[in-house]
Amino acid sequence: MTTLWRLTAYHHFANLAETVERLDEAQPPLALSWSLFDEGLGAKLDVLFDTQPDEAAFRAATGLSEDIAAEIAPLPEEDWIRMSLAGLKPVEAGRFTLYGAHDRDQLAPSQIGIEIEAGPAFGTGHHGTTRGCLMAFDEMLTAGNHPARILDLGCGTAALAIGAAKTLPDATIWASDIDPEAITESEENCRKNGISGVNCFVAEGLEHPRLAGAQFELVFANILAGPLVELAPGIANIIAPGGRVILSGLLTEQEDMVRGPYEAAGLIVTRQTPIEGWETLVAVKPA
Repeated sequence: MTTLWRLTAYHHFANLAETVERLDEAQPPLALSWSLFDEGLGAKLDVLFDTQPDEAAFRAATGLSEDIAAEIAPLPEEDWIRMSLAGLKPVEAGRFTLYGAHDRDQLAPSQIGIEIEAGPAFGTGHHGTTRGCLMAFDEMLTAGNHPARILDLGCGTAALAIGAAKTLPDATIWASDIDPEAITESEENCRKNGISGVNCFVAEGLEHPRLAGAQFELVFANILAGPLVELAPGIANIIAPGGRVILSGLLTEQEDMVRGPYEAAGLIVTRQTPIEGWETLVAVKPA
């Protein structure tokens, strides 16, 4: 029987979020998956590995300081499956509901379902950033803004692209990610959700021939604060006049750092309601 290993740490949300950033940026990946939970007075970080991790090496690679206690223990595979499915309840985000196959029969008729399983790619919807992006998109649709060309940049599981395809079936929708495994998973998720019109491809940021000269009326950019800052001029350039970008993957204390480059590029930036310490910004390019 395969045994998974779990590292669990408790500390302040911001401290553990810094570790999460380094986990996301590591190539090759340092772990199978991670979850960060806001628990009121503190936070809990769960990290899963396929082999017993070297705690000292993990701390050095992610910046998890020595004063943050961490426990490493084996977790039988069948326990992980049971616990993960039990923990991943349907998540509502405006008109959208993200759910796993085990909750398929729980979907309300009035909701637009996006079926995403727990997996190696980021973006199950059980994270404040994915939910924040969907809620911002829901507000756009309610206001009558129906973009015809959409890019899900750094798509992870393609949850955002799938949500767009289910509400705007006539739109042209692209989904890109630097990780080939994420693209494989995105294509599978599109098939599971009955979506055939999302074009998924591997790209490092905006470095791809098909993005050269492209213009979009909506860009989802749910990545990390550092890449959002670095990509700001390029993202502003690919947004059509009157179009917008929904930005997430940034902590509250990183809002000003991310907002500045987009305003410097001529976009008008507004802040959404934070979710679990994560921010979502909507930046509009004047017509």
